Amino acid sequence: MARPSRYPVELRRRAVRMVAEVRPEYDTEWAAMKAVAVKLGIGSTETLRNWVRQVQVDAGQRPGTTTEESVQLKALKKENAELKRANDILKAAASFFAAELDRPHTRS
Repeated sequence: MARPSRYPVELRRRAVRMVAEVRPEYDTEWAAMKAVAVKLGIGSTETLRNWVRQVQVDAGQRPGTTTEESVQLKALKKENAELKRANDILKAAASFFAAELDRPHTRS
């Protein structure tokens, strides 16, 4: 299970907006991200870069898996694992009962 982010959602949104706003003032997008990360106390510029990229994917500006698709995939993987466990239990029960039927029974 992933650990919760130490950065609140509102800080993430604000940081992404600030990168878009100050981008024209810098030579590169990375420089703008670095300045915003320092200003907001974000530990790593790479963290901010990931947030910006994910917002671009969610907006359809960049190819990739959207946040919504990631949530759906996670739920489907969980459901798949539960169904596999249930299937394994049913297979074990079926083989147990099949073995019971094959044993000779003595009536008293």
